[in-house]
Amino acid sequence: MGNGIEVLQERGFFKQCTDVDLLNRLLDEGGVRFYCGFDPTGPSLHAGHLIPLFAMAHLQKAGHKPIALIGGGTARIGDPSGKTEMRKMLTIKNIQENAEKMAEQIARFIDTDEGTMVDNAEWLAPLNYIQFLRDIGKHFSVNRMLSFETYKKRLETGLSFIEFNYQLLQSYDFLELNRRYGCTLQIGGDDQWGNIVAGMDLIRRVESREVVGLTFPLVTRADGKKMGKTEKGAVFLDPSMCSPYDFFQYWRNVPDNDVEKFLLLYTFLPARECWRLGNMRGQAINEAKEVLAYELTKIVHGTEEADRSREAARAAFSSRGDDLSGIPSIEMTSSEIAAGINVMDLFARTSLCSSKGEARRLVTQGGARINDRKIGEIEAMIDSSFVENGELLLRAGKKRYFRVIITG
Repeated sequence: MGNGIEVLQERGFFKQCTDVDLLNRLLDEGGVRFYCGFDPTGPSLHAGHLIPLFAMAHLQKAGHKPIALIGGGTARIGDPSGKTEMRKMLTIKNIQENAEKMAEQIARFIDTDEGTMVDNAEWLAPLNYIQFLRDIGKHFSVNRMLSFETYKKRLETGLSFIEFNYQLLQSYDFLELNRRYGCTLQIGGDDQWGNIVAGMDLIRRVESREVVGLTFPLVTRADGKKMGKTEKGAVFLDPSMCSPYDFFQYWRNVPDNDVEKFLLLYTFLPARECWRLGNMRGQAINEAKEVLAYELTKIVHGTEEADRSREAARAAFSSRGDDLSGIPSIEMTSSEIAAGINVMDLFARTSLCSSKGEARRLVTQGGARINDRKIGEIEAMIDSSFVENGELLLRAGKKRYFRVIITG
């Protein structure tokens, strides 16, 4: 099977490594303990977290032992990496609730029976700040910290003192995991390079041990759009924040030029199959996109939801009247629809439009359809005459659907 590095390199996960020879040596010895951190600053992981999750899974399949670090302690400060503004401060209760949800999502990718899941609040929350500065802070150079891209960028917009401490705390995490579990490898996105290097340096100074850091590329889409972002916001893994159908549709509609790359990064299909599917052309590339969407939805939401989402997508696009149950929906009473509702008010009540203003733009730009009837007037009233098979099938643009089910 190899030591796992070949798989990461072949599939596009490899960006920077502090010492490739040392990393290979450690991995060849087998059973390396490695970790990746996830700060519970929100109630759900999102598409941006998928790269480290898949990388952890690949390394575990190669025989290494993952440590998923939930940042219940570091989330109280907030990582300035990749941010232009200071993160909103969360309550301890919010952080703990987020951490519980995040742990469930991480467990879909790694086997926690063989791996480890820990919360750094366990050792960060009880820290004595004065003692921490004496024991840990003395090893950090302010000049060197300011040389890292993260801090250089934030200095332009303002860097708070509390954020400046973040690198010390993440470095201390690596040290603590090295002491407790023999962890010798930290992985993360390329925006974490400075924090990873700082942690390695701390372990070298305090414990006189050599450890390694590995980062993954920050993925971008071929069409220039930010990865994991839609008109409605981030692509979350929590079904209450992004329905399985919407999640499926996001991946089903990626640019043609991204299909091969995304199949390699976001599925466990063999690399040869990813290359084959990614090199399809014309209408056939849509089959490859469906495979991508199905495989990833199956991992995140389960086989049943992946099946429902795929069938709903096929039914919506073919207009065959097949099973549309996977498409997000709301209910309206027959009396309410009989009285009539303005088209903008109707669309604004769905996840297709976040506001009445957005609904107005959709209608005026010709992107609003109901049961395949184009609605081009903002004054249009939608009533019972639009209902087909007991529902309204709303469409925004070419590919986004929503059902309004008529009851009573």
